[in-house]
Amino acid sequence: MQQPKKTFTVQEATKKLEYYCAYQERCHQEVKQKLKGMHMIPEAIDVIIVHLIEHNFLNEERFAKTYAHGKLKIKKWGRRKIAQELQKKDVSKFNINKALTEIEEIDYIETFNALAEKKANSITESNKLKKRKKLINYLLYRGWESHLVYEKVNDIVS
Repeated sequence: MQQPKKTFTVQEATKKLEYYCAYQERCHQEVKQKLKGMHMIPEAIDVIIVHLIEHNFLNEERFAKTYAHGKLKIKKWGRRKIAQELQKKDVSKFNINKALTEIEEIDYIETFNALAEKKANSITESNKLKKRKKLINYLLYRGWESHLVYEKVNDIVS
């Protein structure tokens, strides 16, 4: 037997989503998905999202900045990958650009250099060309700009 779907009033759903957004920064898309998963009707979803924005539980600019900073520090992603992932989350171009400009250039370059050195040391390939290719592919996949990648690879693998 199937259990009946749990239903929520707008007030209950609003409280639940306030906690959801207070726990960690969320984008509008995540909140919408959560509300759809709670079987809320579109009108109620709109009302709740407006409430969350008005009471500063939901802020796309703040989300984009936190997301960009976290992905650089923890996952060691480059600007290209961060921007791509934010686009997937339907964050506006304006907020993506604002978040990317918030990244300190010194931190960005230090993170890139440390990642490139660490990966270069972990590649056991003896063939220089194959080692270069592996390192380039790894760094490009992580979203680092190609001019940085090729300069660094030329310095490390020679």
